[in-house]
Amino acid sequence: MSAIPSGAMRFNSDSQKLEYYDGSQWLQVSTFSPNLNGGARGVFAGHFPQTATINYVNIASTGNAISFGSLSEARGSTSSCSSKDRGLWMGGNPGSNFTDTIDFITIASTGNATDFGNLTLSRREVSALSSSTRGICAGGYATPGALSNVIDYVTIASTGNAVDFGDLTSAGVTHSGSSSPVRGIIPIAYTGSVVNTINFITISTLGNATDFGDTSVTRNNMSTCANPIRAIFSGGYSSPTYYNVIDYITIAQTGNAVDFGDLTIARRETSSCASSTRGLISGGYTGSNQNTIDYVSILIQGNAIDFGDLTAATFSTSGACSNAHGGL
Repeated sequence: MSAIPSGAMRFNSDSQKLEYYDGSQWLQVSTFSPNLNGGARGVFAGHFPQTATINYVNIASTGNAISFGSLSEARGSTSSCSSKDRGLWMGGNPGSNFTDTIDFITIASTGNATDFGNLTLSRREVSALSSSTRGICAGGYATPGALSNVIDYVTIASTGNAVDFGDLTSAGVTHSGSSSPVRGIIPIAYTGSVVNTINFITISTLGNATDFGDTSVTRNNMSTCANPIRAIFSGGYSSPTYYNVIDYITIAQTGNAVDFGDLTIARRETSSCASSTRGLISGGYTGSNQNTIDYVSILIQGNAIDFGDLTAATFSTSGACSNAHGGL
């Protein structure tokens, strides 16, 4: 009998429940659906071409994105994280400048973003992730050509400036983060050359990141999202190749990512967000900007399916959040 790999999934026909293997036993998958005031929303902003536009979708359905409002200023390469109530956009670059601005919205409503505070330093192309209480911002470019290893955090329910959390294992461009309620997952994609490193942190504590493992393909410009059990990494680029790769990890363990399936279009610089069951992968760049939104069922490996379109063709690796992701 072949060994069952840790993180394997099965449908138990006796209990009619989905289960996963933790390395020693099969455990039932439980999902939690809080009162989301209108449902699980995915919200997208901070893309290129530099824009203030915010879009949103209902994750449980399919269809085209709808206008939500505007960021405080037009900028690209922002990074987004969220609680079930608030969405935050951190850093980015308005024009040729880098910014330390943090904006926030109330996800259940629509309207323009409001000032939240500032990061500890201005930067772009960072990873953002969150639990229900803390928002994390890690890595990125601090100035053109200068990479950062800084991890900041904020308390999402309040407003105010970010505070130092710790450091990544190496300074690098991180693009996108994801989380369970306990762990934050931060893929480092570029440190002067393209790499496939995955870091993790314990969100409720302070301290430096630890090595988790590697993505299955060495590539830059990918995005990530998660439910409480799995994080998926989508798309990417390593000259001259655009990737349609989706790979995944089991967040509670450490180890290398495994193949999940393929995007509908090979592309880089997508934005991803999730509910407890679905991951959405939006926009991207193939040599031209894309407006495509794909979706996958996170607990079931397979290829992505068309969801709908953004209101405009854009690209950005970390400008999406939701009120139902794996960290909540």
